[in-house]
Amino acid sequence: MAGMAADRAPLHQPRPTAVRTITYLITGFVLHFAQFLLIVLGIAIGIGTVVIWVGIPILMLTTSVIRGSANLERRFVARMLATPLPPVERTPVEGGILRRWRYRLVDPTTWRDLGYLALVFPLSIVEAAVGLASIVLLPIAIWVAPWIGWMHGSLAMALLGPNRAKRLEVTAQHLQASRARGVDAAEAERRRIERDLHDGAQQRLVSVAMSLGRAKNKLGRDPDAVRALIDEAHVDAKLAVSELRDLARGIYPAVLGDRGLDAAVSAQAAKSPIHVDVEVDVHPRPPAAVETTAYFIVGETLTNIAKHSGATEASVKASRAEDKVVLEITDNGHGGAHLRPGGGLAGLADRAATIDGVITVVSPTGGPTVIRADLPCQW
Repeated sequence: MAGMAADRAPLHQPRPTAVRTITYLITGFVLHFAQFLLIVLGIAIGIGTVVIWVGIPILMLTTSVIRGSANLERRFVARMLATPLPPVERTPVEGGILRRWRYRLVDPTTWRDLGYLALVFPLSIVEAAVGLASIVLLPIAIWVAPWIGWMHGSLAMALLGPNRAKRLEVTAQHLQASRARGVDAAEAERRRIERDLHDGAQQRLVSVAMSLGRAKNKLGRDPDAVRALIDEAHVDAKLAVSELRDLARGIYPAVLGDRGLDAAVSAQAAKSPIHVDVEVDVHPRPPAAVETTAYFIVGETLTNIAKHSGATEASVKASRAEDKVVLEITDNGHGGAHLRPGGGLAGLADRAATIDGVITVVSPTGGPTVIRADLPCQW
C-alpha cells in the first residue's frame, strides 16, 4: 500500500496522525510509569544490597529491564508516532554472565536507553494530560497533538536511534544507491533519446536525402517527377523538424525555463484527458534540476493516471518546504498502485533519486492514490 523510493532512505522524522498520537500519549503514560517504577526500585534495591551480594543479580536484572524496555519503546514509538527507529544492533559478547553484564554497563547504548526512560516518565505525565484534553478539545487533537507526537518522536530518535556513526553510514549507503539509480536513469534516458532519434528524425532525414537524390537524377528529364520528389522531401523535412522539436521539448521544455514550474505544470494539466487542479507555490524558485525533475514526475504521473487509474479528476500541489520542494499528486481512481521493480512508479523513483529525492506512494484499494515527491534543493 505504501512504499519508499530509496532502498535505504536516510532517517527523518515525519509528523504522526492525531489519532495515533493521542493513543500513544494516553497508553504510554501507563507503560512509562511501570517501566520507571521497575527501574528505580531495581537500582535502589540493587545498590542497597550489593554489599551482601544480593544486589548483583538485582542490578543485572534491572539492566535487562532497561534494555528490554527501550527495545519495546522503539517498536511502540515506531508504530504509533511514525518514527523510523530501527532495531538496535548490539554487539554479541562471549563469556560468563558477569562478563556480559560488565559489557552492558560500559555500552553507550545502555546509558542512552536509561537516559530516555528517565526523561520519558515525567514527560509522559504532561503528554497524557494533553492527550486527555485532545479528546474533549477537537482543535488540539487536530493540530497540537501531532506536533507533540513529532517532538516526542524526535526525542526518541535522538536517544534511542542509531548513533552518529551509524546514521552517517546509512546516509552514505543511501547516497550511493541514489547515485547508482541516477546513473541508471540517465542511461535509460540516453537510450530513449537515441531510439527516438533513430526511429524518428533520422529516418525522416534519410528519406529527405533519398528523395532529393532521386530528384537530382531526374533533373532536366522529368520536371513533374522532380517537383513531386521535392514536395515529398519538403514534407519529410518539416516532419523531421517537428520531431526534433518534440524531442528537445522532452529533454527540457522551453516553458519551464522561461516561466517556471507553475506555467509548465499548468500546461501539462491542460493537455490531460481528465480534469486536473493545479496549485504551485515554490518561491523562491528552485534549481533547474529540481524543476526539471518535478516537471517530468508530474507529466509521467498524469499520463499513468489517465491510462491506468480509472480516475475522473486529479490534483497537483507543489510547495516549498525549507530546503526542498514537496510535490503531491492525488487522483480519485481505484487505487492499488505500488512501487515494484521495473514498474512505472519505480521509474519515477529513479528519476527523483538523481537529485537524492524520495517518492512515497499511498494507494489503498479503492483509492484515492497519493504520490508524494520530496525533492531537496541542496545536495
